[in-house]
Amino acid sequence: MIDTLINARWVLPVAPEFKVLENHSIAIEHGRIIDLLPIDEAAEKYSARHIIERSNHVVMPGLINAHTHIAMSLFRGLADDLPLMTWLNDHIWPAEASQINPEFMRLGTQLGIAEMLKSGTTCFHDMYFYPDVVARTASDLGMRATVGMIVIDFPSAWASNADEYFEKGLAVSDEYKTDPLISTVFAPHAPYTVNDDNFKRIVATAYELEKPIHIHLHETESEVSDSVEKTGQRPMQRMENLGVLSPDLIAVHMTELSDEEIEKLAHNGVNVVHCPESNMKLASGFCPVDKLIKAGVNVALGTDGAASNNDHDMLGEMRSAAMLAKVVAKDATAVSAQTAIEMATINGAKALGLGDEIGSLEVDKWADICCIDLSALNTQPVHNPVSQIVYSASASQVSDVWVAGKHLLNQKLLTNLDEAELSEDVQKWHSNFTESP
Repeated sequence: MIDTLINARWVLPVAPEFKVLENHSIAIEHGRIIDLLPIDEAAEKYSARHIIERSNHVVMPGLINAHTHIAMSLFRGLADDLPLMTWLNDHIWPAEASQINPEFMRLGTQLGIAEMLKSGTTCFHDMYFYPDVVARTASDLGMRATVGMIVIDFPSAWASNADEYFEKGLAVSDEYKTDPLISTVFAPHAPYTVNDDNFKRIVATAYELEKPIHIHLHETESEVSDSVEKTGQRPMQRMENLGVLSPDLIAVHMTELSDEEIEKLAHNGVNVVHCPESNMKLASGFCPVDKLIKAGVNVALGTDGAASNNDHDMLGEMRSAAMLAKVVAKDATAVSAQTAIEMATINGAKALGLGDEIGSLEVDKWADICCIDLSALNTQPVHNPVSQIVYSASASQVSDVWVAGKHLLNQKLLTNLDEAELSEDVQKWHSNFTESP
């Protein structure tokens, strides 16, 4: 007798071997995968408390959104069609100054998690304020998350100075160190908002605590040119001199890279998170994904915040990543459908330091799983389920999601959130926001 048996038309484990298993079952006990085997063999070997039949579906690892600012879901559509620094300086930072508080973070996190679950995401990395609220909300809802211990040079609603950022961040890390769903990483915002002394402190503390470092880096051409003007160094060179470049670094965006810098990233084992839709929308530039992968760099995928994307749809992000890479490389074979799926699953897990626990359907890993219905007209006929997932499927076709074996989306219905109540709460917040001076 086991907890759950999922019987599916196709199972896509992703690792240790990327192949499609037809008419297979996944056996789950105590939140972890204990077996993958043909459906008829599973029927003979196991009895299950819950038997899930998904005869037109592909079952695959839950998607991993390796970079977002989840509560910014409440700023979705607030300031569109603007360049990055105008968007930040004139709109987002003023809105944050007036709105950021624990209740904003709780509601925005709930909204983001609901959207992610309904589009197949089972784990996200958040870089934003009040990581304690984000961690608590995710844990309470059964969602897996890595939360950033934010460090930034200027005061915010979360902390007034560097010492307080460190103190509060480390308190969150300590509080959730035994929570199986929550991990913590250091999250200096960017080279242009964190000084050298704080970077040195982050590097030393991260090494001591064995924590990754997650940072926006080489996001725009102007970031790079401004750094050269002010410091005489490109941002990545400065990070190298400060000891930031290492296998524990998660560098987000990376749109402006020389061939030499790509070689350095590979040599130092740096992880890169590509956010294609946000980069396109803000005209930030193009990450050379094909070059990075060919150099041996682990490249994951993220949506960025819903204020600059404007969604948390990782299926859409996979499609954008694959298509954009082909144009940038001028090569139709660049970033195949398989590669896009790996970026959104196992590569994301590796980048966040969770590669041994999630990111693929393997025995002993957590049962973080999503299920996509391929019977819809837009994914028929199914010549190749891998291609259909990346190039044809939409978020509306995600039918089920499990995190650590818990069924959080059951036939398109959230089991841990009341959607009508959440929508009403968001509309109440918006009414107060629009009425404020």
